[in-house]
Amino acid sequence: MMDQLGIKALRPGPSGNEKDPNHANYDEAKANPYGGLPDALTLKSGQKVTSAEQWRTQRRPEIVEDFEREVVGRIPPNVPKVTWAVKSTTGSKAGVFPVVEKQLVGHVDNSAYPSINVDIEMTLVTPGNAKGPVPVMIMFSSAAIRRFIASHPEFRKMMGTDPPSTEQLIAAGWGYALLDTSSIQADNGAGLTKGIIGLTNKGQPRKPEDWGALRAWAWGASRALDYLQTDTSADAKRVGIEGVSRYGKAALVTMASDTRFAVVLVGSSGEGGAKPHRRNFGEAVENLTGSGEYHWMAGNFLKYGSAQSSFGSKNAGDLPVDSNELIALCAPRLTFISYGVPEMGDAKWLDQQGSFMATVAASAVFRLLGANGLGVNDDYHNAKMPPVNTGLLDSQLAWRQHDAGHTDAPNWKFFIPWANRFLHYRQTPRKLPADQPVFRTDANSLVAHSQLLAKAKQGPIDVYFEGDSITRRWDAVDYPDLLANWKHNFSGWNAADFGWGGDQTQNILWRLDNGELDGVNPKIVVLLAGTNNVGQQSGADDVTRGLQAIVRVIQAKAPMATVIVMGIFPRNDDMALMPIIERINGDLSKFSDGKKIRYLNINDKLADSDGKLFDGMMNAKDKLHPTAKTYQVWADALKPVITELLGPPRDANHGVP
Repeated sequence: MMDQLGIKALRPGPSGNEKDPNHANYDEAKANPYGGLPDALTLKSGQKVTSAEQWRTQRRPEIVEDFEREVVGRIPPNVPKVTWAVKSTTGSKAGVFPVVEKQLVGHVDNSAYPSINVDIEMTLVTPGNAKGPVPVMIMFSSAAIRRFIASHPEFRKMMGTDPPSTEQLIAAGWGYALLDTSSIQADNGAGLTKGIIGLTNKGQPRKPEDWGALRAWAWGASRALDYLQTDTSADAKRVGIEGVSRYGKAALVTMASDTRFAVVLVGSSGEGGAKPHRRNFGEAVENLTGSGEYHWMAGNFLKYGSAQSSFGSKNAGDLPVDSNELIALCAPRLTFISYGVPEMGDAKWLDQQGSFMATVAASAVFRLLGANGLGVNDDYHNAKMPPVNTGLLDSQLAWRQHDAGHTDAPNWKFFIPWANRFLHYRQTPRKLPADQPVFRTDANSLVAHSQLLAKAKQGPIDVYFEGDSITRRWDAVDYPDLLANWKHNFSGWNAADFGWGGDQTQNILWRLDNGELDGVNPKIVVLLAGTNNVGQQSGADDVTRGLQAIVRVIQAKAPMATVIVMGIFPRNDDMALMPIIERINGDLSKFSDGKKIRYLNINDKLADSDGKLFDGMMNAKDKLHPTAKTYQVWADALKPVITELLGPPRDANHGVP
């Protein structure tokens, strides 16, 4: 390729090791030597683009042409047809959720060059309870990378504490398709005479404008979408594309190239993705033109890393396009740019700040096409990233930097509801047994799980409270009167509150199964739960089984603890629920052994024999959540038991603040 282009020498790319003499620049004062980013809304003639029609018919084709000629390469006109076949269909599970799993192969017609065989491998997974077609995320992957991650536990820590993205998608009523990039095009330079690129070139080397691996993977994703348009389980109007790192680059190229895709999640894409080529910060154009990455790009891209050639020397400033325009090509469709933090492994090499600048610079195109921009000042030169874990999620162009590593895993809990909102999608409701552990799909609950995991490691905990919002509010800073009551009653006993609002027994089971009690070793666990199950019309037997399952998990993880099981409190928002609550409480009383499992019911102090609440016991509006008066009744009932088991409170807490 260098000979074809007349290149005698390439500049070496900067090193990611800051101890090396040629280490990458991380000084913002030196980060912008090539001038500003190209204006996505200015034609090559210099005329400003002022209408959606001008963008679609004039400016967008200009940008696409430059990217295809100089950056990612062109799909050849002779690319063969792909014929998809379903190899197997089986019932399976994604976590606890029943799914339908299809193994698919897309055979590329190789009759023109039988020496190279390309069979695209894809696994399509959809919810087992779906009543119709569902949105699907195509996820760039490879068997080799999945094996590598599975064999390196440190990568799990980098990904945060959330459930796998595949389970989150299924839980939210989406499907997903794992697309194996290695079955499309190898991720190395030696593979350029094989795979789909080699097949179309009949085993010969590329020409300067021929496609690289990024464009080939994007082509493969488009062929996957072709299949999904024929599968009745998939909603072909709501298909997205996702990838991280090199696959984040490929996901962005896919979205920019094929307007049928409705949404993209671009994870930690760096140079060649959302990072501007013109930014001298971290990875550079010269890294992409080097021996390890050149195969991702068009042959012509090598020109911009040339040191000596027949045409002189070119650099990033000579590129006709940049990443802001690649993002702009996605407009007005849903585009979510995701990064992590260097401290956790998402290296500053990726240039998070520069990627944010490019996203800001693309906003004007989204607005021109009737969508909302990023919602910040359009002067990308002075654009500063929001604080970590503060997303810009109010428009079709979104940004969020999470606090984990080189992954988009912590952003799925924000991505899915964001996409649902703009795609106007609601899932088919599902109901699981009360003793089946399952996570909550809302972002707040998964964030709370992460916080509770951290809380569990903060210090000695002797009294561990578990439950839903009734438990959670007692020790919550957003309920200062209840917090004062908590401190008054439990200070000196190292008590800690692990309740979370809205949880049903299934959700508490999942939190306990996923680490919130691991290594805590409390002496007492106080459990109050089940009212949210009752409110969702669960039967008494089902709720009792759920509460018994929680007690069993507590005993397994904290075998020395005494478990105090509270009777479900009366509620007057719907009096028809009271007989169910009374039956559950009767069942719980039989579960108690009076020693390691204690049953405590204070309902006779909260309501009369018909279940009607005494004045001032519950929130006047919802007739469900206790007032400070009720919490004091609860505390008065608990303190003799705690004193029996632990002795009187110390002068001060030594555990979780």
